[in-house]
Amino acid sequence: MTTRTEPPIQTEPDGQAHRLSRMHRMLLLVALGFIAISLVRVVSGEVVLTSSGTARAMLTLALPIAMCALGGLVAERAGVINIGLEGMMILGTWGAGFGGWHYGPWGALLGALIGGALGGLLHAVATVSFGVDHIVSGVAINLVAAGLVRFLSEAVYTDATEGGGPTMSPPLGSVSTFDVPILSSGPNVLGRLENTGVFLISDVGGLLRGLTSGLTVFTLIALAMIPLVWFILWRTALGLRWRSAGESPVAAESLGVNVYRMKYLAVVVSGALAGLGGFVLVMFEQSYREGQTGGRGFIGLAAMIFGNWRPGGLLAGSGLFGYADAVRLRAATSAAILALLLLVGLILAAVGIWDLYRRRYVLSAVLLVLAGLAVVGWAGLDALPHEVTTMTPYLVTLAVLATASQRLRPPAADGVRYRRGEEH
Repeated sequence: MTTRTEPPIQTEPDGQAHRLSRMHRMLLLVALGFIAISLVRVVSGEVVLTSSGTARAMLTLALPIAMCALGGLVAERAGVINIGLEGMMILGTWGAGFGGWHYGPWGALLGALIGGALGGLLHAVATVSFGVDHIVSGVAINLVAAGLVRFLSEAVYTDATEGGGPTMSPPLGSVSTFDVPILSSGPNVLGRLENTGVFLISDVGGLLRGLTSGLTVFTLIALAMIPLVWFILWRTALGLRWRSAGESPVAAESLGVNVYRMKYLAVVVSGALAGLGGFVLVMFEQSYREGQTGGRGFIGLAAMIFGNWRPGGLLAGSGLFGYADAVRLRAATSAAILALLLLVGLILAAVGIWDLYRRRYVLSAVLLVLAGLAVVGWAGLDALPHEVTTMTPYLVTLAVLATASQRLRPPAADGVRYRRGEEH
């Protein structure tokens, strides 16, 4: 008598199921975000919250932060803390100004990448070869970069016949822009949706139209870096070696990985990405100006940390800061800033309810109280002081990111001094 065996049931790998689940959560969060912003726009009557101009400004303001955050991600995944992102970005802005002055936009791009990469190389020499504390090296690079670009500007730009001076480069000229066909030009589908004024539909149309109009080829290059870095880190052998150097360099060394080379390459690429962020700033303002980074390197570092060392998370953090800053710049009155207060209240309330569901009663109570205070502030205040308005992007970003209910996990060997042959 023979027994019949059933064929094994084909089950989906846990990793793939986890990825699908994460993707579904991200899509749900995006949809809820659109609904929340649309609801606030209807309640407050502030059209600037979802206008295409605000979305376009958000993209311009968020990209430099995202590039710095991406640079920090590459370095820290390889085990090197990069506090020097601000300094590398500064070097990138000066390189973009110099390269663009002599060779046009593509020269500006090359100059920014070289400037940022040189800063990354200096950080790699100090931390990887000489074992300098990563924080000390990064702070030193920030200080040296600020002084170096002033010296270079006085030496190069002061006597330039085309203009410029000790704090700025000669003007570089503008770059041609384009709109995505059908969506934002020609039939202009998204523009028609924006003009309907219908709840959610017009808001989605306005935000998407801003993200698909007024683009440049350099904007697309910067945006392409985000999926490219994700693919390299999690889908290639190079990315695996980088991550192994950041998680367990001794184990990576035992498997034949040249940990020193991996760290060097990662930190140089990190600097080049920060320089790319500086290039975006220079092309937006059409010249290099001293101090134009405005601490965006530090904001990018914070976005990377709160994004849990992942491209999707750092993109969300960068976009949040860019959106708050765009609303601040485009708002005619402080009423739009107060509307952001209502939006923050809704987000805090949503996170508080979720924590209540997860039985985190103390944290849930704190968040719900803060949400209530935000809503009361929106309803009771008529205007905000100028100082508070200026700080709005930072306050909104901190309020939302600080409530992110996630477990942060940096690479295990991040910031650890490594010497070949030593046990850690």
